[in-house]
Amino acid sequence: MFKKVLIANRGEIALRVIRACRELGIQTVAVYSEADRESLHVRFADDDVCIGPAPARESYLNIPRIIAAAEIAGADAIHPGYGFLAENAEFAEICVASNINFIGPTAQQIRVMGDKAAARNAMQAVKVPIIPGSPGPVEDSEEALKFAREIGFPVIIKAAAGGGGKGMRVSTDPDDFTRSFQLARSEALSAFGSGEVYIEKYLDRPRHIEFQIMGDRHGNIIHLGERDCSVQRRHQKLIEEAPSVALTQDLREKMGDAAVKGAKSIDYVGAGTIEMLLNADKSFYFMEMNTRIQVEHPVTEMLTGVDIVKEQIRVAAGARLSIKPPIERRGHVIECRVNAEDPARNFQPSPGRIDVFHPPGGPGVRLDTHVYAGYTVPPFYDSLLAKLICQGRDRQEALRRMQVALESFIIEGVTTTIPFLARVMANKHFQEGAVDTKFLERESELMREPLNAA
Repeated sequence: MFKKVLIANRGEIALRVIRACRELGIQTVAVYSEADRESLHVRFADDDVCIGPAPARESYLNIPRIIAAAEIAGADAIHPGYGFLAENAEFAEICVASNINFIGPTAQQIRVMGDKAAARNAMQAVKVPIIPGSPGPVEDSEEALKFAREIGFPVIIKAAAGGGGKGMRVSTDPDDFTRSFQLARSEALSAFGSGEVYIEKYLDRPRHIEFQIMGDRHGNIIHLGERDCSVQRRHQKLIEEAPSVALTQDLREKMGDAAVKGAKSIDYVGAGTIEMLLNADKSFYFMEMNTRIQVEHPVTEMLTGVDIVKEQIRVAAGARLSIKPPIERRGHVIECRVNAEDPARNFQPSPGRIDVFHPPGGPGVRLDTHVYAGYTVPPFYDSLLAKLICQGRDRQEALRRMQVALESFIIEGVTTTIPFLARVMANKHFQEGAVDTKFLERESELMREPLNAA
């Protein structure tokens, strides 16, 4: 087992990894930017190193500074969390070259699955269903338009090297295609340093279903079930739950088998997710693989009782998976992401000082957060403040627990998404499970405070 793990991240995920390491008897090293000097992950780690100014490119994305911090602190492993360098193949390679273990998949696995076009080809080779589209990146708009006509409009133009909704444009007809193509390429180049894009058939109202994968270095690969992540805005998830009300047991088994087959095709090691789109006719397609721990991993942890982060660390140290199918699942779990954002202003970030912080509690309630009263939300990073996760014996109880928890969750000083999330929980269609990735576009009134609100 590792002796000392450096967490190359910040916020709640850094705290989550610190807790897992403590349980495993492993010392931890926090790295932080000048903006995060007062953050809780710095306080609770055994050691800490400042790695630069506030901008991420000068701190959390600065590979030489992170490697130097690991060497100075004597860390023998690095956990990248999610975001920042978590899916950076070069970072994984440099860790290994520096005799530091990377807690995650190999650089080659990250590289294959990080390039969406390469990932599609890998899935197609093992007969995992993929959405019709171009066989690889398309450089020329005329060639791209030809592919779009062949598979039929609407189509979606996607960055090959990234995610999170950046470098992504939907084109509904040939007339607007060239403009959408150029916009997607320009945004992809700006966000990921690569302007490569590919073309896919656009599914109008699919559900976003992901399967949690775990693999070890001994050839064992399993899944821990699905999460339904369909409630999104601008392709970013806001609410996740499991199990999905859209899946029959037969469909769950088929999608799970396909997910494992896809992961096995690259001998995947560690925690990851196979992301799929489920069409209204119950056909499903591989979308992408995230080669890291997910923001929403607590949903699966509560549903199965498996500590995914500890399992990640054990596997990276060479251990076999400690879990074997069949995986027992208990009740229903819902997660809400609480952000410092204003839904009424197109989810505009709301940085600033938190004056009051009162967390919810009670049976079946989990809160993953790095926030406290007096904490200042910096404007430089993702606006996630907390993840509120509620479990019930069934979906109705989980939903009611989430409503009660949101009612008692008080954050003052910055605008948050708590009232918006409470409105979603009370929405008739959400309560019926009638959601897809266009849910918030149809229910746009949920973004606005009622006129009679106190």
